[in-house]
Amino acid sequence: MRRLSVSLLVTTLFAGTAHADFTIPGFELVHTSPVETTLTNPDLREPVAVWSELFDAAKKEIVIAQFYVVSKPGTAFEKVLASLTAAGQRGVKIRFLLDQKGVGLSEAATIARIKAIPNLDLRLIDFNKITGNGIVHAKYLAVDGQVAYIGSQNFDWRSFEHIHETGLRITEPAMVSQVQAIFEQDWQAQALTSQGSRATVLNSKVVPANYAQNAFLLASPNAYNPAGVGDSETGLPALLAQAQSEVRIQLLDYAPLSYGPNRTRPYYAVIDSAVRAAAQRGVKIKLMVSAWNTEAPAIAYLKSLALVPNVEIRIVTIPAASTGFIPFARVIHSKTMSIDGKLAWVGTSNWAGGYFDLSRNLEVVLRNDAMAQRIAALHEQTWSSAYAQPIDINKQYPKPAKATPQGKE
Repeated sequence: MRRLSVSLLVTTLFAGTAHADFTIPGFELVHTSPVETTLTNPDLREPVAVWSELFDAAKKEIVIAQFYVVSKPGTAFEKVLASLTAAGQRGVKIRFLLDQKGVGLSEAATIARIKAIPNLDLRLIDFNKITGNGIVHAKYLAVDGQVAYIGSQNFDWRSFEHIHETGLRITEPAMVSQVQAIFEQDWQAQALTSQGSRATVLNSKVVPANYAQNAFLLASPNAYNPAGVGDSETGLPALLAQAQSEVRIQLLDYAPLSYGPNRTRPYYAVIDSAVRAAAQRGVKIKLMVSAWNTEAPAIAYLKSLALVPNVEIRIVTIPAASTGFIPFARVIHSKTMSIDGKLAWVGTSNWAGGYFDLSRNLEVVLRNDAMAQRIAALHEQTWSSAYAQPIDINKQYPKPAKATPQGKE
C-alpha cells in the first residue's frame, strides 16, 4: 500500500458504503463506533460479528480473560453470549478467567449466566495477590489455539454499542501461541494463589522484545510473561524513541500517576518522559484522550504536557444517546498508536501507572504501513470531528459524568 496523507486516506477509506473488513496477513482490525455518532467505519467489522464467528467456529476449546462482565437483554451483545452458550452446549471446553476486583463492577446476573453455560469453568483471579496492586485489565480470548483476539473491548454490552473500541483478530500462529501461553500462566497463577501459594515468577530481569520484528506481542507485568513475550513497560518507550516525524495516540486515560492503594510509585513518569523526549526531538505528538481524563490531578499533567512544543492534545466528548444517560459509556476507550505511518500499536493499557508495571495487559505491535496508516486514519477521523476539542490550559473542567448524569454525582 503506497503512503497517503492521513486526510486523503480517510477520504479513500470512507468513500464506500459496503461493509467489508480490513486485514493484513495474520491480522484483522476490528472496531466499534458509538451508535448515533458520525464515526462510521464501513471497512471495519464489529466485534459482535467477529466474536460470535469465533465462538461459532470453535471445535475444542475457548479461553477468555476479562476484567468484568455485564450483559443486558435485547442488546447486540446477546448474540455473543448466545454463541458462547451454543459452543458450550455442543461440547466445547470453555475456561473463563475473571478478575476478582472486577466482580464489583460486574452484574451478578451476568456472572450467573456465564456459570450456567455447559462445559464452562469460571475462575476468579486476585491479581492483587500476585503483584501487590494489580488487576487483569487485558481483554482477550483464544479459540482452539488457532485464532486470538486482543482489544479494548470489555465483556460488556456497552462496549459493543456505546463505546469507541478497537481490537485485532489474530491468526498469526506464533502470536496466537503466546496469547494462549499467557492465559495458561494466569490460569495456573489463579490456582496457586487461591490455595495460598505464590504465583510462579518467570522473569527476574526485564525481557525486551525484538523490536525489529514485523509483528510482536508485548505484555505486562514482565515478571509473569512467558517465553517470547516482551515487556510493555520498556517496549513503549523504546518504540517512541524510534519515532522520527509523527506519533498519533488515542487513549481513555493518560497520566504520569499511579492510582489506588499500596502505590509504590505515586509519580509514574516512564511513559510521559518518553513522550516528552520524542517531542523535544521534533516529533509531532497528537494525543487524544477521553473526557473522563479531565479529573484532577490528571488534568494538571495534561495541561503541562500541552505546553511542550510539538505536542497537541485533544479531549473527546461523545454525546449522550437518544435513549438517555448510560453509566460508564459514551466514551472513547480505544488504546492505539501509530508511529510515522509505519508502526501500529493496538493494546489494552491506559497510559498511567499500574497498567504497565502491576497489571496484566497485552499490546500488539505491527510494523506494517497499511495497518499503521489505517490506525492513523481512525485517529484522524475522531481528531477532526466535532467531538474532539483542543485542551484549554485555562479552563476549569467539570467532573466527568461517568456513573450519573452531569451535576448529579
